[in-house]
Amino acid sequence: MPERKAVDEHAQRGPIGRLWMIQVSAGDPERIAAFWGVVLGVPVEERLGNPLQYVNLAPTEPGAPRISFQRVPETKVVKNRLHFDLSVDDLTEACARIEALGGHRRDDHDVHEYGYSWRRMADPDGNEFCVVLDR
Repeated sequence: MPERKAVDEHAQRGPIGRLWMIQVSAGDPERIAAFWGVVLGVPVEERLGNPLQYVNLAPTEPGAPRISFQRVPETKVVKNRLHFDLSVDDLTEACARIEALGGHRRDDHDVHEYGYSWRRMADPDGNEFCVVLDR
């Protein structure tokens, strides 16, 4: 783990880079990009490779990072180390729409902690994400 002094010195110099794209591994990037495109309300911006290797969504707002779905041969095996949190106005309605697109609940209860309420969901490939009630 870096020493605090080294971290502070680097932080004073400014960021090393900008978050440009988030890559998500997928068995079928076209299918998963279509799911997330509807969930986030953005179109597919780019398809790369022949055969298709990457499907990139447009950013959700100007300057936001893009989400890209990259073809990988292996299936998901363990819990994600990184996941999306979606802010919604109506938890029940949002999750019903997600389920209609092929997503599913990860468990049978909602979580209520620190003034937040959320539901654990998964996309059609099993990638976990949370749907959080906007407060």
